[in-house]
Amino acid sequence: MSKNKKRMPLKDAVKYNWRALKTIYGTRKKVLALRMAKHAFAALTPYVGIWLSARILDEISTSRNPETLTSLVLWTIGSAALITLIQSLLDRWHDAEQAGMYIHISHIMSEKMRKMDFVDIDDPKTHSLISTIQQNQTGGGWGMHRVTHNFNSIWSALFQIGGGIALTVSLFASKVPESAGGYTVLNSPYLTAAIILLMLFITYLAPKFSNSSGKYYAQNADKHNLGNRLFGYYGWFGKRQDNTVDARIYELADFCDKYALDKTDIFASKGYFAKLAKGKMGLLQAASAVTATLFTATVYLYVCVKGWAGAFGVGSITQYIGAITMFAGSFRTIIQQLGDMRNNAIFLKQVFKFLDIPNSMYQGSLTVEKRRDRDYDIEFRNVSFKYPGSEAYALKNVSIKFKVGERLAVVGRNGSGKTTFIKLLCRLYDPTEGEILLNGINIRKYDYENYMSVFSVVFQDFKILSLPLGENVAGSCSYDRERAEKCLRDAGFEERLNTLKDGLDTFLYKEYEPEGIDVSGGEAQKIALARTLYKDAPFIILDEPTAALDPVAEAEIYSNFNNIVGDKTAIYISHRLSSCRFCDKIAVFDEGEIVQYGNHNSLVEETEGKYFELWNAQARYYNEEQQ
Repeated sequence: MSKNKKRMPLKDAVKYNWRALKTIYGTRKKVLALRMAKHAFAALTPYVGIWLSARILDEISTSRNPETLTSLVLWTIGSAALITLIQSLLDRWHDAEQAGMYIHISHIMSEKMRKMDFVDIDDPKTHSLISTIQQNQTGGGWGMHRVTHNFNSIWSALFQIGGGIALTVSLFASKVPESAGGYTVLNSPYLTAAIILLMLFITYLAPKFSNSSGKYYAQNADKHNLGNRLFGYYGWFGKRQDNTVDARIYELADFCDKYALDKTDIFASKGYFAKLAKGKMGLLQAASAVTATLFTATVYLYVCVKGWAGAFGVGSITQYIGAITMFAGSFRTIIQQLGDMRNNAIFLKQVFKFLDIPNSMYQGSLTVEKRRDRDYDIEFRNVSFKYPGSEAYALKNVSIKFKVGERLAVVGRNGSGKTTFIKLLCRLYDPTEGEILLNGINIRKYDYENYMSVFSVVFQDFKILSLPLGENVAGSCSYDRERAEKCLRDAGFEERLNTLKDGLDTFLYKEYEPEGIDVSGGEAQKIALARTLYKDAPFIILDEPTAALDPVAEAEIYSNFNNIVGDKTAIYISHRLSSCRFCDKIAVFDEGEIVQYGNHNSLVEETEGKYFELWNAQARYYNEEQQ
């Protein structure tokens, strides 16, 4: 965000904040009503103590009636106890709800991500936007969470203003007696109006200066976020376990000193925000503090002079000063929060830019037929594809057909189109040209979620979660334990499984369970393969499924592969051509096209073909290794 960027128009700021409130509380109206009641109660109850204290002082300074004093004291103690009890109950409820609110807002964002078209999820611009939103929240506290704080503060301040007005009306209505001589000028309606306007003007100035100072943080959020990222990375560099070896060997800790000890860093004593604090931003904050003090002096002077002149007693002086001070503080809060909401609206605009990303992918309505004989066939018919924003074809005029039970290997150099082929098959993307058919029907016509259910995939960048082993395999908290164990054994995880004291209930990694176990890359790959088998889908897609396995474990997987896959269709992506020999067919990709198609023996005989070239290149490498 540019430093010189103009503030958002007030009309637009109101629109974004109002929409944010509806988004947050749209499904939680009861919570909103209870929260409003809590803040209204908290705002009004201090005036009870102010009014009763004023009555006690009046009684002490005048008639001193013991019965009246006793009654007032009892009322003060009783009301304070009751207010404290109710407030404690409301605060306890509020704290629980406030904790839930963080989860609720996070859920809004994650649900959008979950339901978003994959084409947008896969777009780097989307991830950059999400990262910016998160940095705005963690670094400066901007965004959706700030809306609830602004709303609570304004709602509470409105009630405090109402209570303050109720207790201060008599201040301006009380007359100085004629015997006070020159002080009777205080009875002039013109002077009273001037005093009220002066108080309101001073009250307005303090938050105005504060908002103008805070504006610098909003306008320089990009610098703030960058500094926060650098601190988050280099400040905790030494505590990250995956950095420890390199940090020790190459003395990388010294490298971090540049960011830890540099006084010109964004947050350091000679950094950008320090310069702002010494300049206009600091002067504006100082002006805000001075103005607030000036208001306090004005209130004390006016109330005390009028009391001195005989307009009211000592108790009323306490009441008026307390009430006006609270009124002014609440008025300043509203002005300050409105300015803060206007600054925050710029960040809300980014949030809604994310939430408003449209789902343009056609979802379809047909149900994929659940065939007992698993008789499915897939056909790519003249399929071409360009990634969004690219003019180059990732796939060009691809036509291929395969049926259930077949083993298809997809091979080729990096960037040849293998992964794109799989993304289109799983309908993570739609073809730019041509069509993909399942049992003769364009896959766009199938219900999207239902179509996805026929595929089990082990992607090369699969994720194992910090959850119990069984839940990782099943992808669910409730699952068939015998089936999960069988899938793990079929995937080659049996030996490690037998060593686990808690079996399927063993936590993986230590983020949530100190007794959790760490697994190697190869073991994680076996767990991912077991997850694929557990889903029991007609199509299994394996993207480099043995890349992290040692040769013995790899041979074990291949020898059992037919038993593992059973009657399912297996599509196998690999760079190791030696591991493709067990497949029925091999599709050779090059520059986005299928340049060869057949089994290993037939392809290796085509000495001018791409497969022969790749095969010999790898065979030469293996021969050199063995020499």
